[in-house]
Amino acid sequence: MCLAVPGKITEIHDSDGIRMGTVDFGGVRQEVCLQAVPEAQVGQYVIVHVGFALNVLDEEEARETLDLLRQMEDAGRSEGASE
Repeated sequence: MCLAVPGKITEIHDSDGIRMGTVDFGGVRQEVCLQAVPEAQVGQYVIVHVGFALNVLDEEEARETLDLLRQMEDAGRSEGASE
């Protein structure tokens, strides 16, 4: 199973001819390759898998996905607490 997570682009730059960016995942910032999403701009959300942005999301779609991930995390915590 693979997991791709939405994050918000905070910076875009070039690294040896490769389009890269800094992406914020709820306070954790990570360097991400943006080569596959040339249309992506600062302030937009992208889906990222293993350091590569796969596509651009609108803000509402990104927030819905992040809310679902938080719900899954909360459910896992409460399940772990009952064991």
